[in-house]
Amino acid sequence: MTKLQFLSKLELLFEADLGSIREADHLSRFDRWDSLTMMGFIAMVDEELGVTVPANKLVAATSVNDLVSLVQDRLVG
Repeated sequence: MTKLQFLSKLELLFEADLGSIREADHLSRFDRWDSLTMMGFIAMVDEELGVTVPANKLVAATSVNDLVSLVQDRLVG
């Protein structure tokens, strides 16, 4: 999966407009960033990338870039 594809998956998860999510965005910008969406993120990266994200690292994430960093080694390009 490319970084662009990953961002597109986040847009679906956050129910955001396509092309609207940027790495520099703070997660507080998204009304949908809540515990349910966090669970969806954990499931998505496990299923799509085979990554197990520790809950404490996910809770500490404050930006989209932080989410990218959690899976960076599995992204191509």
